[in-house]
Amino acid sequence: MHFVQGLPQGVYVGQTRVHHEQVQPSAQPELAGFNLALHVNDDPARVQTHRMQLLKDFQPYGVDKITWMTQTHSMICHTINEQMPFEALIGDGLVTQRKQHALMMMTADCLPVVLSNADGTEVANLHAGWRGLAGGIIENTIAAMQTKPTWAWLGAAISQPCFEIGAEVKLAFCSKYPELNSAFQAGKQDGKFYADLYAIARYILQQHGIATVLGGDQCSYCQADEYFSYRREAKTGRMATFVFMA
Repeated sequence: MHFVQGLPQGVYVGQTRVHHEQVQPSAQPELAGFNLALHVNDDPARVQTHRMQLLKDFQPYGVDKITWMTQTHSMICHTINEQMPFEALIGDGLVTQRKQHALMMMTADCLPVVLSNADGTEVANLHAGWRGLAGGIIENTIAAMQTKPTWAWLGAAISQPCFEIGAEVKLAFCSKYPELNSAFQAGKQDGKFYADLYAIARYILQQHGIATVLGGDQCSYCQADEYFSYRREAKTGRMATFVFMA
């Protein structure tokens, strides 16, 4: 596993890639790779094998619980500690104060954001496409935390040169945060813009007192050998971003 450096002691953060030494063969070439999503019409047994492999990868760090969500581009955040929900929680943010509990968030161009407090006793993981960012998934997740997050990590998402959007998307952000005008560049067509999800997330995080923001230097769309991308191929797998406290 590849873990991010520079975090509070005992906090582990990372993101899966297309490649994994235990990847299972696929009858669908477009889903080849270490897909972790059940909702993309992959073989459920194959996906569950990949998910169980991740749990094995985490076991040397003491992880004994792993939580996935049914993600819907919402602003809903759940706190989950000892509970064992019978069905997957619906939403796009997870918070825990329980050690050895891995919070998972799936993406393939949307932005994964991980948060932690300074002493590494509370962590959060959230899924932020443009709808989630504009709607307030970062703000709602911070509000759900019991302690003040002091750092964030941004996983691989689609980069600005590859992410063309309409004027309504720019308006959704700039009507709320006028300073975000600088996160949009004019597109090749009238009324189109290139949006910088990383810059938008950094601004929102900094507005909430989170000065240390790591990551945000990858592109899921153009790094095809490393990441799945929904915009590159509409039928594709999903990576997972994880965080846990050992």
